[in-house]
Amino acid sequence: MISRLRQSFPAYLFLLPWLIGLVGLTIGPMLLSLYYSFTDYALLNTPEWTGLKNYLALFDDPRYLQSLKVTFIYVGVSVPLEMAFALAIAVLLNRGLRGLAVYRALYYVPSLLGGSVAIALLWQQLFGTDGLLNDVLAIFGIEGRGWISEPGTALWTLIVLRVWQFGAPMVIFLAGLRQIPDEVLEAAEVDGAGRWQRFWRVTLPLLSPVVFFNLVLQIIGAFQAFTPAFVISGGKGGPSDSTLFYTLYLYQQAFGNFRMGYAAAMAWVLLLIIAVFTGLNFVLGRSWVFYADEGARR
Repeated sequence: MISRLRQSFPAYLFLLPWLIGLVGLTIGPMLLSLYYSFTDYALLNTPEWTGLKNYLALFDDPRYLQSLKVTFIYVGVSVPLEMAFALAIAVLLNRGLRGLAVYRALYYVPSLLGGSVAIALLWQQLFGTDGLLNDVLAIFGIEGRGWISEPGTALWTLIVLRVWQFGAPMVIFLAGLRQIPDEVLEAAEVDGAGRWQRFWRVTLPLLSPVVFFNLVLQIIGAFQAFTPAFVISGGKGGPSDSTLFYTLYLYQQAFGNFRMGYAAAMAWVLLLIIAVFTGLNFVLGRSWVFYADEGARR
């Protein structure tokens, strides 16, 4: 036993910094926030236990319900569009274009920059009243509008920004397409399958695990979106709370109103929402995700 401990000691020694970080920076703060979610805590005072008061108050808060609505619309529209656009570009790039590495890098850049403050500011200028989009529309005699200053269009500018960040799922789709054997597609073509039939009946089923992986990641990322809405709306979620993302309202409650207990409750509800959507994806994925090794066993 002692000899085993001596042999394992170097491994545990090297793992110690990671374990300290896991407990001190992840598990510890999570458990503390869970405790704060059941308290009245304004950052500068001593937390007072209130039970489920914060959680019950959420559903009597109209701005909280609005943040849920905005976030669900954002996730429900932006994720399918981003996935479809990323898959379409990946299919085009998979045809063996010259300079594929260059195209792949260029298309991936938006995913690296899209969540930054600089790009959000650029988006603000692009869709502003005097922005580039209105200048282009004016060339064709079309009167522009304040795309980010009107409640009916502000959220859609953020959805466009999300779709523009298609690079990361596109690269994953492209890697998945490269793993599909050419022999399978050639056999389908010999059997008389057209291009669309080959894509729908062969390519997409074989690519379904990659689609599932991207779907889960993009849904989680969309629920956590914060920076674009914060920058474009000036941290207020306007106009008329049309860009009041869940995370933005959580930030307002925590660092604007110093309602740390209330914000902690919001954070745990968001964790529960993401967990439910992820679980549903895994359950529903059984009916449409195809794994080649499973097919071989059957």
